[in-house]
Amino acid sequence: MGKNKRERSRSRVVLGALFGWILYIAIIIGLAFLIIIFVGQRTSVSGHSMETTLQDGDQLIVDKISYRFRDPKRFDIIVFPYQYEENVFYIKRIIGLPGETVQIKDGYTYINGQKLESDVYGAEVMEGGGIAAEPVVLGEDEYFVLGDNRNHSSDSREPSVGVLKRKDLLGRAWVRIYPFDNMGVIRHE
Repeated sequence: MGKNKRERSRSRVVLGALFGWILYIAIIIGLAFLIIIFVGQRTSVSGHSMETTLQDGDQLIVDKISYRFRDPKRFDIIVFPYQYEENVFYIKRIIGLPGETVQIKDGYTYINGQKLESDVYGAEVMEGGGIAAEPVVLGEDEYFVLGDNRNHSSDSREPSVGVLKRKDLLGRAWVRIYPFDNMGVIRHE
C-alpha cells in the first residue's frame, strides 16, 4: 500500500508540473498573440521602392500602437494595406499631412506652394507627378506618401494608391530584424 501511495503522489507532482508548464506556454502564446495583434507586426520589404532606406528582403517589425496616442508626422515610414490585393502591404514615407496642398512640379515636391527642401530621401528628381502634377488638397484625415526611390515607386501619385486616410495606416516601421548586420531601430527623420 505504501508504494502505491508514493506512486500516486509522484504522479500528482508530475501532472502538476506538466500542467504548470502547459499553462506557462499558453500564457506566453497568448501574450505573443496580443502583442502581434495590438502592438506590433512582422512584415517584409518586397521591391525597391524604399531604397536606400530599406532594401528588398528586409524584415521589419511594425509599431501598430503609437498612432493611437499621437498623429503621424512628416517623413514617418508607414505600412498600409494595398486596396486591390488581399494581404499585400505597402511601405512608404509620409510627405503630405492633413490640410496641406501637395504638388509635384519639375520633379520636386511642393507643400502649400513651398518647395520641400528638407526632403532628402528622394535620391533623384521625380520623372512624373502623377495625380500630384496638379495640386492635391488633403482632407482633415488624409496623407500623401512617396517611396524613397521615387522613380520606381507606386505611391500616392498613382490613382491605384492615391491619398491615404488615417484609418488606412497600419503603423510605422519600427525595427529592422533582418538582415542581422543591419538590425536596429529605423530612423524616420
